[in-house]
Amino acid sequence: MITRSTLNDLETPFLAVNPATVAANIDRLRKHLDELGVPLRAHVKTAKSLDVAALLHDGQPGPITVSTLAEAEAFADAGYRDIVYAVGITPHKFARVTMLRRRGVDLVVLLDSVEQAAALATARTGMTGIPALIEIDCDGHRGGVRPDDPVLPVIARTLADGGAEVRGVLVHAGESYYADGADRLRAAAENERRCAVQAAEVLRAAGHEAPVVSVGSTPTAHFAADLTGVTEVRAGNFVFFDLVMAGIGVCSTADLAMTVVTTVIGHRLDKGWILTDGGWMATSRDRGTARQRVDQGYGLVADLDGELYPDLLMSDASQEHGVLSLRPGSTAALPDLPVGTRVRILPNHACATAAQHDRYHVTEPDSTAVVAVWPRVQGW
Repeated sequence: MITRSTLNDLETPFLAVNPATVAANIDRLRKHLDELGVPLRAHVKTAKSLDVAALLHDGQPGPITVSTLAEAEAFADAGYRDIVYAVGITPHKFARVTMLRRRGVDLVVLLDSVEQAAALATARTGMTGIPALIEIDCDGHRGGVRPDDPVLPVIARTLADGGAEVRGVLVHAGESYYADGADRLRAAAENERRCAVQAAEVLRAAGHEAPVVSVGSTPTAHFAADLTGVTEVRAGNFVFFDLVMAGIGVCSTADLAMTVVTTVIGHRLDKGWILTDGGWMATSRDRGTARQRVDQGYGLVADLDGELYPDLLMSDASQEHGVLSLRPGSTAALPDLPVGTRVRILPNHACATAAQHDRYHVTEPDSTAVVAVWPRVQGW
């Protein structure tokens, strides 16, 4: 706990989080999913924080998704017992998975090939096998098998014949991050749902119960209108939100709960630059808005009270230097920011920016007072 500190007192660059905005973002999604009658399985990869996760289910451990076994172990230590490890499993990780399951954690793994299924079928945690979800590809974004691929029931049969549990299917609509506008976001959500349900029906027709039909991404979770046949929704970015989500219409910049605080260290007025001590080591190299209608550079720039400077972007970054300049074509004046001025950078990608820091400095609502430090889970 920190007392009598403000955003002006800490060494820059650092990450600041507004917990009131986090709580509002969580409340928004929970209400939406409650209306659709489907529970949330939060993806903790964005925040990797027990303190943030505590806000998800009123302080009690709830179902979560993780992207690393270090996350699974840290959350298991804190009492979480219902965990999906949503990165394709490999044999060298079976031992850690087995240790967690022997501790009473219902840890479910993910796979999308017969090769993985055959390896998993030989792994045991006592008298039972490790349960698995089969990853389904709904939009060609990354991993998974198509719901109509004949290999899908073969994967399931390989698991079942080896004594492993076919828990169901998991779909992630990764291309929804490029779906600009409400109509396209709703279409992405429906396509995600349809593919997941179709895959589950294929498995059931082949004799597998497949009780879990898991879908989710932050865009589709917010724009799903019908979740018939779905048993859970996964999302993670929504706790913080970012400029990519704002750019496609999932949120506004006022909903961004996380900013990077940096200090002005110099000027190159001949180039129209303001230099800061926060480069890509503080904000990441993510340029997720570069493909959107409005390119936000490496992030928007605000004062410590959160007021955006007109048309001012973090336009470039080296390892420890940030460059602030006006948006191309802007008629605004470059703001007068003397050396020592602190500014906030609103990030493109909350997950990538959070990964650059090991703690969050938590502020009071509508204040620069820092009231707590929340540690972030480290490791893989």
